[in-house]
Amino acid sequence: MSSATTMKAAVTGEKGLEIREVLRPMPKPNELMVRVRFCGLNRADVLRAGRAKGGEATIPGMDWSGEVVEVGGEVKGIKPGDRVMCSGTGGYAEYAVTDWGRVLPIPGDRTLEQAATLPVALMTMHDALVTNGRLQPGESALIQGASSGVGLMALQIAKLKGAKPVLGTSTNPSRRARLKDFGADLALDSNDPAWVEEATKATGGKGVDVIVDQVSGKLVNQNVQAAAILGRIVNVGRLGGNAAEFDFNQHALRRITYVGVTFRTRSVDEVREIARRMRADLWDALESGKLALPIDRVFPLEEAEAAQAHMRANAHFGKILLRVAG
Repeated sequence: MSSATTMKAAVTGEKGLEIREVLRPMPKPNELMVRVRFCGLNRADVLRAGRAKGGEATIPGMDWSGEVVEVGGEVKGIKPGDRVMCSGTGGYAEYAVTDWGRVLPIPGDRTLEQAATLPVALMTMHDALVTNGRLQPGESALIQGASSGVGLMALQIAKLKGAKPVLGTSTNPSRRARLKDFGADLALDSNDPAWVEEATKATGGKGVDVIVDQVSGKLVNQNVQAAAILGRIVNVGRLGGNAAEFDFNQHALRRITYVGVTFRTRSVDEVREIARRMRADLWDALESGKLALPIDRVFPLEEAEAAQAHMRANAHFGKILLRVAG
């Protein structure tokens, strides 16, 4: 294969991640191709690792930054050479393509490294808190799994939107101690059943208005107990398990709205609308530096397997990145 038509990528096969030379993707009319500089790791990348069957190979990577090198005929407002940050699939590679509606300019004076931390966290948590959670100024918010990159972004968005109080959970004491630096008024240990009582007390006995849950599993009924009457619970992740017993009686008594969200079943137009709403609502805060994520560690692309192992160890705080090109 010609080097002009191939690229280096971290590919998921039956034995895990391998660095291979693969064909470059070609952008469709609604897509553009980006020379990837940095790619962020997300839990979904790790959870899907090793799932390839029958020799099928995939390239992980849901958000990245770089320069536009080619645009399709339907692309609007973006041109080759633009520095951008993107969400989509296939970011563990030298080149990646995505729909133009999932591409954002790099805000303010952010570096390419910093920009790679942002797209998934911004879109996921604005959609969860504001669109589905309907968070209003003065309402309380709780983020389950707040020390992850997307969790830290959720704390900041909640604080920016005027939530009072903002609560966050982490099972790790050192990470829990750092949540207040990112907007948490109270940091809780979700392994301690007393967290429900503490959250209720922090809200003056009312319960939490909006809970964003990245854990699920055994926490599902505790979330219901901690929620206010007419509270909203938005299920973003299921790191603690995909199934659990559910207290339907408490759910009904509190008249809770329980919403499940994922990008996997959304149409192109739906994802474009999520990006549009986030940009309209948060861009000034992004450009002024009010919303930012810490970088835990940067691995070279060749060490993508080690980067995922670092995430699986659950010892990180903030975003883990791959450096794809200097």
